[in-house]
Amino acid sequence: MTEPWLSIIGLGEDGLAGLSDGSRAALAAARHVFGAPRHLALSQVQARGTAWDVPFDIEPVLALRGQPVALLASGDPFWFGAGGSICQQLPPGEWIAHPAPSTFSRAAAILGWRLESVQCLGLHATPLSAVRPGLRRGQRLICLVRDGNALLALAALVREQGYAQATAWALERLAGPLERVRAFQLDTPDHFGLSDLQAPLALALDLHTGPLGLPVSSGLPDALFAHDGQITKSPIRALTLRALAPRPGECLWDLGAGSGSVSVEWCLAGGRSYAVEQQASRADNIRQNAERFGVAHRLSVVTANSRNAMAGLPAPDAVFVGGGFDAQLFDAITTAAGPGVRLVVNGVTLETEALLLQLQTRHGGELLQVAIAQAQPLGRLRAWQPSRPVVQWSARL
Repeated sequence: MTEPWLSIIGLGEDGLAGLSDGSRAALAAARHVFGAPRHLALSQVQARGTAWDVPFDIEPVLALRGQPVALLASGDPFWFGAGGSICQQLPPGEWIAHPAPSTFSRAAAILGWRLESVQCLGLHATPLSAVRPGLRRGQRLICLVRDGNALLALAALVREQGYAQATAWALERLAGPLERVRAFQLDTPDHFGLSDLQAPLALALDLHTGPLGLPVSSGLPDALFAHDGQITKSPIRALTLRALAPRPGECLWDLGAGSGSVSVEWCLAGGRSYAVEQQASRADNIRQNAERFGVAHRLSVVTANSRNAMAGLPAPDAVFVGGGFDAQLFDAITTAAGPGVRLVVNGVTLETEALLLQLQTRHGGELLQVAIAQAQPLGRLRAWQPSRPVVQWSARL
């Protein structure tokens, strides 16, 4: 197409008055206008307006491809907005964007915060527990939330995590005539003295006191995880994640996941994991850990045998096997995962060690033996208590 048919327009609570000349011209030229009911009312498009379906669906917009269409979104449509969703379905050149200041920018300007040092989260359609990895002493956060109930629930969650002395702000309908900013303390009674909260809403948090939060290094303490003893221990997990080399957006198959500790840390690094565990009680532990660490939206638990589960999983970037590895499972992984995948296997038995030696000879990669000992009491003194040596093979298939 020689001309863009879709105009993606960021709209604030100040309505038409806050639009640029280009945004107004694009809105006036549109034959069809899509947006939330609030956006349609602010833009005064009357009969040309169509409210978004619930759940959110871009197909009605794509069905009008080639006609002049405008899409209205809050602030910057490409920061937790609809712009990114629809443009994934279109080649460049079919749309033109007119972003406005985001709620994050407006909130930071009101509070006087450096936006580059603030953690910004969109929690409209994401579990509120996703805030947990960002909770650490000294951190400032701005979180977009769906409605007043979600804001109160998020504030209560942060308080329960040990940040009762933190300061918070409820920011409502920023930049419009109904803008309201209310500061409150997280140690106040239920509902925090807030009522009649109106969307669009954001919760700003200044965690100037409270727990240190999760470290960003791999190998988190074992005590943080729910497990029955079947867990990749912290030092070995750190070496395992080094070999897996997680990157944001990548997909992991964690086969025989046990407690899911490797999956959790993969997700904390920004990836998505499919934790396959055939024992139902351990699968429940994985779900509990995913919720505890705020990565339940990134970590999918599959209760099944590893070989049976692989056919139904999306293509992985990496595969980890922490136990139960054998030649048949290796063949199944190479068939199901495809070429180029990173494979890391940890073994403690002599049989697994012999197999990994053979595979490393045939396929290359890195073979490590890791022996760890911890100081433990021995009578009135102390001595080293060794753990079982772990053999780790990592290779690109």
